[in-house]
Amino acid sequence: MCGAVRFTAKLETHIFGACHCEMCRRWAGSALLAITVPSANIDWQGAEHIATLQTSDWAKRAWCARCGSGLYYMVTAEGPYFGNTELLIGLFDDANGLTMQSEIFFDQKPDSFAYTGETKKISRAETLAMFGADANPEE
Repeated sequence: MCGAVRFTAKLETHIFGACHCEMCRRWAGSALLAITVPSANIDWQGAEHIATLQTSDWAKRAWCARCGSGLYYMVTAEGPYFGNTELLIGLFDDANGLTMQSEIFFDQKPDSFAYTGETKKISRAETLAMFGADANPEE
């Protein structure tokens, strides 16, 4: 929002997803809409203004320390999603041409949220199993 942090990213896909977990909804103010990008494919400018917080045993979130804008979500636990960054769709200057493919924590989605088109719907238990996370702690 303030421009202190900017990035360029080389996308390997134009597919993105939505997360409906309680933590993402509180952080993003709605479902978290993000696209997976290999971390090595992102060039950050103003990285000294990026603040991070390990928000669970297996992931961290980042935001601009100057204005508070959310930047990314990153899996920190070893596994198939390690080494990738989930960039928030709202950060892109042009998000046209992207397609939502999946919704995780779908069983936690408020009934007032509805998207058009077909998506793969993945439950909380299925999501936690994908990340190798314990089913008891907060996401």
